[in-house]
Amino acid sequence: MKFASYCNQLTPAAAFGCLPKQPTKSKTKKTGFLFHGDAIELMQTFSAETFRAIVTSPPYNLRNSSGNGLRDGRGGKWDKAALLQGYDQHDDCMHNDDYAAWQRQCLHEMMRLLRPDGAIFYNHKWRVQNGLSQDRHDIVEGFPVRQIIIWHRSGGINFNAGYFLPNYEVIYLITKPKFKLAPKANAQGCVWRINQENNNRHPAPFPVELAARCIASVGFGPVLDPFIGSGSTAIAAEQIGVEWVGIEKSAEYVSMAKERIATATGRML
Repeated sequence: MKFASYCNQLTPAAAFGCLPKQPTKSKTKKTGFLFHGDAIELMQTFSAETFRAIVTSPPYNLRNSSGNGLRDGRGGKWDKAALLQGYDQHDDCMHNDDYAAWQRQCLHEMMRLLRPDGAIFYNHKWRVQNGLSQDRHDIVEGFPVRQIIIWHRSGGINFNAGYFLPNYEVIYLITKPKFKLAPKANAQGCVWRINQENNNRHPAPFPVELAARCIASVGFGPVLDPFIGSGSTAIAAEQIGVEWVGIEKSAEYVSMAKERIATATGRML
C-alpha cells in the first residue's frame, strides 16, 4: 500500500511510522501526506528528529502593519489584494507580541522535529514599523540561524511614491549542528531570483520553484511544511522524489492543495 494511502487511515502520531529512516532518492516512489489541523497541535504529536528539512512560509501578520502596506498610495486600497481580508481561518492581524510568541512556539516545535543533520528554511518578510526596521529578530533570536537568503521576487506594481517597489523577502536558514548542503549546492549565491507564483487562488502563494530549490539544496527528505497553504512544498517534493508531510488549518486551502497536487502529479491524495 502506498505511503499516503496507508497514512490516511492512521492518527498523525501513528502515521510517522511510515516515514523512512534512511534517505530515499527514488524518482518513481512519490509519497506524502496532508494533515488538516493546527500546526502546533499536530507537530506536538509527531516524533522528534523525524525530518531532514522543514520548508515553510507562515502568515506574515501584514494586516497589523503601521505602514499601510496594502494601500496603493492614492488614498485607497488595492482592489485585488486578497490579504485585505486575511487568510481563511486566520485574520493576519495579531498583536505583534502575540504573533512573535506564536511563531517562536512554532519554531521550537520545528527544531524538535528536525534531525541532527536537518535544516529549516523559514520564509518571512522584513518591513519598517513606526520608523523602525522590523527584521523579525523577535522571532528568530536564540535559534541557530546559519545564513539569510534573499528571495528576489520578479514583477510587482507600486503606485505609492513614498517608497520603492518592495520586491524581496528573506529565508532564514536555521540548522542543526550536523547539517551540510547537498553536493555543489554551496556554489549557489544567497540571492535567489525566482518569479512570484501566478494562477494561484491562495492569497499569498509560495512558488514551487522556491520550495524546490530549498529541498534540492538539502538533497533528500522527509520534508515538512506546517503552513503548506496551496501545496507548493508538496508539489516540489513530489517533483524531486522525496517524502513529505504538510499541515494546513484551512479546509479550503487543503482542498486547493489537493487539487494542485493532483494536477501536478496525476494522482489524488
